[in-house]
Amino acid sequence: MDLGLKDKAYIVTGATRGLGLAGARELAADGARVLISGRTQQAVDTAVAELGTLGTARGLVADNADPDTPERLISEARHHFGRLDGILISVGGPQAGPVETTPEDAWRAAFESVFLGALRLARATAAALPEGGVIAFVLSSSVRQPIPGLGISNGLRPGLAMAAKSLADELGPRGIRVLGLLPGRIDTDRVRELDGLTPDPEAARAKAAATIPLGRYGAPEEFGKVAAFLLSPAASYLTGLMVPVDGGALRAL
Repeated sequence: MDLGLKDKAYIVTGATRGLGLAGARELAADGARVLISGRTQQAVDTAVAELGTLGTARGLVADNADPDTPERLISEARHHFGRLDGILISVGGPQAGPVETTPEDAWRAAFESVFLGALRLARATAAALPEGGVIAFVLSSSVRQPIPGLGISNGLRPGLAMAAKSLADELGPRGIRVLGLLPGRIDTDRVRELDGLTPDPEAARAKAAATIPLGRYGAPEEFGKVAAFLLSPAASYLTGLMVPVDGGALRAL
């Protein structure tokens, strides 16, 4: 199936590792041009070198929490690619811990990057996109079901999902789509780090896998392929959706 990604141009934030990198990798492999961002030059350079073996990739050091980041990314994409067709907004996972004891400064920092930073990126990109453009948020299964020990994620992700849903209504008349992806247990560094916080990481992984109908963690490329499809013209009649990529772990329809 031709997704229609050839020569399209996308921004992917938080794309030096994990789910952001997985999405950027599949976009590049299918012919899209990608501008990725990350917090350090070394990480950006490493990711761009990898993506460059698949297609056209550029990188920019940027922090989602920085108010200047959206315009810098949009300007860079237009400069190098001459166009902008969409954005995949991914951020690093917030600090783990229960709601009761997670310090207030951790909540404030996460709000700036996970919520407000993502919203800034979406709003600025919306103003720059033509008809047919797309904005996708990498969220979490915590949008629909709280994850034990991830109080900040459980608090912020559902609000951002509802903001994305509202934005889909607002931008629909302009032909711009807005979507969310809800990853479950995808085998990334972040998930392995979370398993590593337990006394027995292997037992924690086995216990978590046993709750997933497919019986295993997802591979990053399985998430990336879903992201690439949703960002592509092949998904042109999909908007306002929150799409789980979780092996069936969520129990809600």
